[in-house]
Amino acid sequence: MKQLVLFFGLFAMISIQASAQKRSSGSPANYSTALGVRVNPYLIGFTVKHFITGPHAIEGIVSTNFSRQNNVTVTGLYEYNWNVFGKKEFVMYAGGGVHVGAYDRYDYYDNDLDRLDDGTYVTAGLDGIFGLEYKFNKIPLVVSADLKPYVNFSNGTHHVGEEIGGISARYTF
Repeated sequence: MKQLVLFFGLFAMISIQASAQKRSSGSPANYSTALGVRVNPYLIGFTVKHFITGPHAIEGIVSTNFSRQNNVTVTGLYEYNWNVFGKKEFVMYAGGGVHVGAYDRYDYYDNDLDRLDDGTYVTAGLDGIFGLEYKFNKIPLVVSADLKPYVNFSNGTHHVGEEIGGISARYTF
């Protein structure tokens, strides 16, 4: 199931890019849409960022935890972007959004991560994001590092620790 959700997430991101309009003037970034991967020591996922007007962008992330537990999280974010360091290549961004995740049930407090049952649960929550990106001039690549803390409304834990940081590499259009 995890592979199916990741496939549909990637398909949705490519569809968004296919219908993307050219960026409007006033955007601090040198691209209109970027598609790539986001990783940290615990998560891997696909990400797409699209500038809708001026410094306003939306980002979608479909990620999974590749350790013992299986899960898939879909996140939608709004981001405000601005140039920093007096260079057009550097863009800082901040914003927030929501996520929905499907997770295997397991015991968070057992070092062996024993399964509590064979089911999964679904939960939603709020996300924040704050990061810095660099757009290369000679190649269509943007790299970024960010902090993305989130809290689940129900079931499971509230993550403000190990999974909040990430780095991304995206191909720009």
